[in-house]
Amino acid sequence: MNQQNPIFIPGPTNIPDALRKAVDMQTIDHRSPVFGRMLHPAIEGVKKVLKTTAAQVFLFPSTGTGGWETAITNTLSPGDKVLACRNGMFSHRWIDMCQRHGLDVEFIEVPWGEGIPADRFEEILTADKDHKIKVVLATHNETATGVRSDIAAVRRAIDAAGHPAMLFVDGVSSIGCYDFRMDEWGVDIAVTGSQKGFMLPPGLAIVGFSPRAMAALETARLPRTFFDVRDMATGYARNGYPYTPPVGLIAGLKASCDMLLNEGLDSVFARHHRLAEGVRRAVAAWGLELCATRPEFYSDSVSAIRLPDGIDGNEVVSRALDAYGVAFGTGLGDVAGKVFRIGHLGSLTEVMVLAGLSTAEMVLADVGVPVQLGSGVAAAQDHFRMTTAEPRRKAA
Repeated sequence: MNQQNPIFIPGPTNIPDALRKAVDMQTIDHRSPVFGRMLHPAIEGVKKVLKTTAAQVFLFPSTGTGGWETAITNTLSPGDKVLACRNGMFSHRWIDMCQRHGLDVEFIEVPWGEGIPADRFEEILTADKDHKIKVVLATHNETATGVRSDIAAVRRAIDAAGHPAMLFVDGVSSIGCYDFRMDEWGVDIAVTGSQKGFMLPPGLAIVGFSPRAMAALETARLPRTFFDVRDMATGYARNGYPYTPPVGLIAGLKASCDMLLNEGLDSVFARHHRLAEGVRRAVAAWGLELCATRPEFYSDSVSAIRLPDGIDGNEVVSRALDAYGVAFGTGLGDVAGKVFRIGHLGSLTEVMVLAGLSTAEMVLADVGVPVQLGSGVAAAQDHFRMTTAEPRRKAA
């Protein structure tokens, strides 16, 4: 792959130069006050991105998968019941993790391309008169299918059922890309990572715990050591970690939060939506369809594009890399070989997206998809001109 070309996978994302430089730092004494002056502003920045004043934020040397494990092991006990929806590879993996930890998982199976059916959650929770369900798991943005689910609707379903279950949300490919309201939506644990909306290298699991989730630490009996939130909280109180921290990534996280907040979260979300809509218009111009079945499910982070019968999505991705040095995402799980994915999250501009769409058109033509070269690019250009050029002219 030509490293001068941007990548269009759904994460890790392109890294802005300012954040690459923030991560690239000399070794410091992580037990000195210097580290505390780096750590606490990073945590406060994450809280602003999560839109929470009540939650405690923890930064573990891991990825989003480690964040899932942090969530369940710190709050649940063997045999506890969990409710989830399987609508993609990452919701599937979180369910699998719960089962491996000896939890009783009830899950709703929906076609990949659909969002979480909050009404069915409400029915199940209403029927759970003994309140055996301790946690509802929800994947905000299903990265495998390009599907966004309505977390506020899930919270309303829990409340309408009068159920005390906690709400845990996988926001790995949504937080920092579009609006996430931890306090307003009553999210008890929010999980994300450094390598997507925060535009950093992989290596940080970023987890927010509500007061209810923190209270659950006292009764949880699942084993945890490395991911024990109590040890981390004790370390934070001393401006340190219970073990060696990833200092460079934490420095980068502080810089990333500063970058997002200086741009303004509403502007960040609008930028992601504008770029995503440009991709969606290109897909329509090619005569193709998204994996997401309805507009309310369309993700502003990643588009999974269905391919005609007889066209292998893996061949599309391989051709892009081998012939043009550009990386797109492959299909995963139930949609493996049936889709290819264009990631449009993190550090991207209109010009970069147009380059990716131009490459995708060449690849699709190469593998036998009857696309008109330039059709998708032109559709995206029209959208970007109408939504970007005029505001910039006014600003100038």
